[in-house]
Amino acid sequence: MKQPADIDNNKLTSEEKGILERIRRNTRELNLNNVTRTMAYFDFYQKHPEIHWAFLGHMVSRNGGWNMTDLKGDLLTRLLTKQERNAYFTFLERGNWLIFQDAYPQFLLYGESLKRNKPLFYLLPYLNISTFMETLWKYFWRKRDSYILTMALVINEQSYLEKRVIQNPIYQKDVLNTLEFKLQDYFSFNHILFPYRKKSLAGQTLHQFQSLHERIILGRRLYAVLFQKKELLNQFVEWAKAHRHTGSRKDYWPHIFNNVNEGIPGIPYQLRLNACKLKWGAKKIYSPDLTSAWKNVQHQEAEKGDWFHHWQVADYLSELNETQINGEIEYEYCKTLERLELASLAKKVITIFD
Repeated sequence: MKQPADIDNNKLTSEEKGILERIRRNTRELNLNNVTRTMAYFDFYQKHPEIHWAFLGHMVSRNGGWNMTDLKGDLLTRLLTKQERNAYFTFLERGNWLIFQDAYPQFLLYGESLKRNKPLFYLLPYLNISTFMETLWKYFWRKRDSYILTMALVINEQSYLEKRVIQNPIYQKDVLNTLEFKLQDYFSFNHILFPYRKKSLAGQTLHQFQSLHERIILGRRLYAVLFQKKELLNQFVEWAKAHRHTGSRKDYWPHIFNNVNEGIPGIPYQLRLNACKLKWGAKKIYSPDLTSAWKNVQHQEAEKGDWFHHWQVADYLSELNETQINGEIEYEYCKTLERLELASLAKKVITIFD
């Protein structure tokens, strides 16, 4: 990234300063919580469908919201302590907030460039955006290659998170190391779900969250699931239009989840699912809306600094072999829910007899 000496606001025209101020203000206004961020991505994609990452970011951010509300839902409240759940929410929320305040200003600057019919990407350093993205946006302006831009944004956002969240000693201690075995064994944290049609799910599973390489490869695979087939893409988009993001898993499976708690306090958990269907007479699994589960968070300013130092990361821009991508995930996800139920039941029994 350009050094502070090179980023001199006095070199800017009043028009350029106005553009930057509007972008900062609009980003702040929409960076309130997971719901506002997630919808902002989709609203932008509907206006600019050539920016594929905006839809990918929208669908992945929905999963972030579902993971957040799981921490206040029926199952994880039995498996994790309040301290663990709060620490894990803080981890998820910080990552979600950081990505938005980095990605969304890029989209707004692209919109401003379109209005003026000239590229304004030389202003990206003033928004603390990596020089890597300045180069790739300029390339996109010339070539209109949506795939290359999407991969660049995947690389950028995951690299941006690496030191600020994944390698942050606090999150390492309180979340990644403490909960790792629980997350790997039981929690649907590692499933990224893309709903479509009425109750269908596609997606991918991440097995090594702490690996930057694995997260970038996952981003490429998720992009392929969403965009490799036009007919399927249309179904994902239509589902997103029809189901406003609330953070509750009821959004995609209302036959299993409810944002109203049907359970009776003090009654031990009983198994409710059989092959991803509710047993006869069973109550739905509680999955609250995000805004009722968690208050908005006041974040500290994002850490400064450019992650980009070596052009080797450009290797990730190459095309994936799309024939290898299989988006089937329903069976695996159903098994995860069953394991989660069993773990919740066992934890409850253990607590009763402690």
